[in-house]
Formats: sequence, C-alpha cells, structure tokens
Amino acid sequence: MKKIIIDTDPGIDDAMAILLAHASNEIDLVGITTTFGNTSIENSTRNALYLKDKFALQATVAQGVDVPLVLPASPPATAIHGNNGLGNINIPSEQTSQVINQLAHDYIINTVKAHPHEITLIAIGRLTNLALALSKAPEIASLVKEVIIMGGAFGFNGHSGNLTPFAEANVYGDPHAADIVVSANWPVTMVGLDVTQQSIMSTAYINDLKSKSSKYGAFIYDISEFYAKFYHADLGLDGFYVHDASAIIYAIAPELFTTRKGNIRVVTEGVAEGQTLFKESDRVFPIDEWSDRPKQKICTNVECDKLLNLYYNTMI
Repeated sequence: MKKIIIDTDPGIDDAMAILLAHASNEIDLVGITTTFGNTSIENSTRNALYLKDKFALQATVAQGVDVPLVLPASPPATAIHGNNGLGNINIPSEQTSQVINQLAHDYIINTVKAHPHEITLIAIGRLTNLALALSKAPEIASLVKEVIIMGGAFGFNGHSGNLTPFAEANVYGDPHAADIVVSANWPVTMVGLDVTQQSIMSTAYINDLKSKSSKYGAFIYDISEFYAKFYHADLGLDGFYVHDASAIIYAIAPELFTTRKGNIRVVTEGVAEGQTLFKESDRVFPIDEWSDRPKQKICTNVECDKLLNLYYNTMI
C-alpha cells in the first residue's frame, strides 16, 4: 500500500478524492493537511475533521496556513463549493476529532523523515504547505517518494485554464509556491486540466453511485448536487469534471494516464499569472530559466472510461 498525505482544501471534489483514497486497498491514508482555497482554512479543516469522524478515517489531520507566500489570498470559491465548502450540507459545528498540535508543513516534514522514501504527497489545493515544508527542510526533497499535484494546464486536449484563460485555480491561488514545488529536486507529476477535464461524472453516474454505494453514495450525491448545478449553469455540463479524484487515481493506476517529461515553470506576475509552462526540448536557449530545473512529468491524456470505472468500483 502507498503511504500518502493529502494536502487539501475540502471542497466538494476534495472530499470525493479523500474518500476514494480511504476506500482504496492500494492506499494507506496517513495524513490530511489542510489549506485555503475552495473555502477558508477554518472551514477546510473542519470539513477534514468531519470526514474523519463520519467515515472513520485513521488519518492524522494537521491545519496549514491561511495565506499565500507572497500575494494576498483570493476569496473562497463559494459559488462552486458553497459557503461551507461542502455544498451547504448540514455539518455539525463541533467535531469529535481534533487537529494535531503541529502546523501542516511541520507535520509533512516530520512524517517524511519518519518514513523516508515511503511517503507520496498528493496536493489537491494551493501548494503553500509544500513550499513551506521545502523552505524549512529542503532535505525532505530527497526523502519523499513522489509528489502528485492536481493543478496546472498545458493546453493539451484544448484545456488551458479555468480561473483565467491560462491559469488553473490551485496554481493561480499561490503561483510562487507552485513554482517552488515544481522546481524542487523531487519527482513531481502534474495531473492538470489537460486530463481532469476529459472525465465527467454525469448525473446518471452519481445517481447510480448513490444507489450502489451504501457507505459513500448518498453523501457524494448530497455534496455534489451544488457542484453539478454550478457546472450546468456555467458550462452547460450534465455533471462535473473529475479534478481532485484524478490525482488519487494517478497514484492508484498511473497506467491509465499518458505522460510527458520536461521542465516546468509557473508565471508569478502579470496577465499570465498562474500559467504553467512546460519545456520538453533539451535545447538550452540563450535565455533559459527552465534548463537548470529538474525534469518533471505532466499528464497529457487519460483513459476516461477506465478512470470512472475505477472510482465507481472502489466506492461500492
């Protein structure tokens, strides 16, 4: 089983990803570190604890910071995830479980050092916690097994951005952190909009999951109703894209994805702020702030039907 820490801002699709990791026989969900983005840090942490209590997760929960490294925080995505982050379902104000007395980046550092070459970090929110962990303890880069990021967009399959024409929301939310994380000397795979927007969980799919999954189906149906309404109003979709769960599925079944390897950088200012840029060529250009960075992987295609079947079969 892969030992993973999910860095997350739950978030409807985050919750669906966390539950997939919990349900999978391939994954040992060691920890959940919270960040801001889809909702406030207070809401995202409460939501993580709520999921821990409701579904008996064994994962440790550690709360992260509530602001990007450099830029001011953008407002929560309430139009997509609701005021409480989980589609405005009823959530108890008090949770039985509590966060540990460590900030998220310290928990990441300590856990990676305690389990060298065993921990996969799966980041499905802003990358601030990972950047802070690297800044405080750069030696963890050589101790992490793998870093999987739901973020970015490189123009494959016609997908180039969802918050701006060229920027994906998680990267845009803290572009300086994202640039640090993708430039670090650890193995990164970016599962971006190029593939996450290829897979759609339709209304029929969610209805079927509700009827077949006694443990998770009704909850997923309830939280995703708000999410699906946004996608229908905004894009005319019958259903919604499979963003965060795609990163978990990459950890479980990477063979479902086509990848390319090259240098990645993130634009940190100007009209293209948050854009992810991929250099596949080995040529060193006269001005080249890519070539001294490690080569990382990006996902460029996915077997959508197999991805949806894997999620469905894991959850039932």
